[in-house]
Amino acid sequence: MEETLYIGLMSGTSLDGVDAVLIGFSDRGLRTLAASHLPYGDELRRDLLRLNSPGQDELHRAALLSNTLAALYAKTVQQVLADSGIHPRTVKALGCHGQTVRHHPDFGYTLQLNNPALLAELTGIAVVADFRSRDMAAGGQGAPLVPAFHAAQFQSATCHRVLLNLGGIANISDLRPGRTATGFDCGPANMLLDAWIQACRGELYDEHGNWSASGKVLPELLERLLTHPFFALQPPKSCGREEFNLSWLNAQLQGDETPEDVQATLLRLTCDCCCDAIRRWCGEPDELYVCGGGAYNKALLAALTQALGIPVETTSILGIAPNWVEATAFAWLAKQHLEGLPGNLPAVTGARGPRVLGALYPA
Repeated sequence: MEETLYIGLMSGTSLDGVDAVLIGFSDRGLRTLAASHLPYGDELRRDLLRLNSPGQDELHRAALLSNTLAALYAKTVQQVLADSGIHPRTVKALGCHGQTVRHHPDFGYTLQLNNPALLAELTGIAVVADFRSRDMAAGGQGAPLVPAFHAAQFQSATCHRVLLNLGGIANISDLRPGRTATGFDCGPANMLLDAWIQACRGELYDEHGNWSASGKVLPELLERLLTHPFFALQPPKSCGREEFNLSWLNAQLQGDETPEDVQATLLRLTCDCCCDAIRRWCGEPDELYVCGGGAYNKALLAALTQALGIPVETTSILGIAPNWVEATAFAWLAKQHLEGLPGNLPAVTGARGPRVLGALYPA
């Protein structure tokens, strides 16, 4: 079985680090040959967060961080190649999303930090990057991009499936048999949960949702959070830290809430915004499959199962571990680019039509 090898790189709004996967594509489908994760250090995470808001000397800081990220991406690539015993020359290309620091489709731009030319130089592998810009140039949101991959990989001919990606942001892909896939961002997933536990306890994330489970949902706070105008928007829509951040959360607090109760309420916020989106726009799916870091939050999965009343499983059952789905999507998007095939779904992003996404930086 002849395979073409691609590497996918993803660093999302959770700011937890870089995921890399080595994927073999063939006529029989795809298989994961190796995967690696390299966490961000505290200083890098802090510097990236600062660029989400206006500040002094932004251009210089962004350029330096792009170089830092390229070096980190290259290190993750080298790790996944070492784990697999694969030589860089045998890899067709790598797809790198970059690190989003601003996303303003309402102003017609999005910004992902990366230095793909440097990444190609450091790895000796052709790089496909800047995936969002072409969709936005065609009038789209530039996000979410993974539903096109979800449709190619997970759509069933007989079963109505919904794919729920719980990264920093939650987004859904509605996969109905015999119909074009749709999808959009639902709202915050891990982003607020992580920000709150980091601020209160100095921990990067709420493991298994245990801290959330120790608190109780505050109905009045939940009601205030759900009044955010993003939730009322019709698809296509996308969001980021511009809409949902710690400053916005703090403005909703009265000051007498216990930290664990706020965390429990944030988990319910994620659950409710996802469930509402599924009910409003997906009808009654047969199955729900979850990917992203939130797939390991047992409290969140239990809340989703109870609220929706349908089977909730992770994408491991479909052949790809939840934490590697997005990186695999960018390996697939790099492949689509080199083959001259569209990588977006206009029904998802709102673009005027299918477009080949990304820009190529030869090795």
